[in-house]
Amino acid sequence: MTVTVYTKPACVQCTATYRALDKKGITYQSVDLTQDPEALAKVQAMGFAQAPVVITDDESWAGFRPDKIEELAQTRVSA
Repeated sequence: MTVTVYTKPACVQCTATYRALDKKGITYQSVDLTQDPEALAKVQAMGFAQAPVVITDDESWAGFRPDKIEELAQTRVSA
């Protein structure tokens, strides 16, 4: 499963997302939206306007979503 977290510096929700993913043992790639204009354009085109934006193989969401992170952890365990 591929998990990408699009983030920005000094983002409280981004930090909370990283911590929750780490706690669940979920591997992810982090992309700084302030350093990657193409990534910023991509998430904006998807309709997102806040960080973090988490994109997985099956879904995507914005903001700190512990419920979605728990779903990822359960998917990873059952896979």
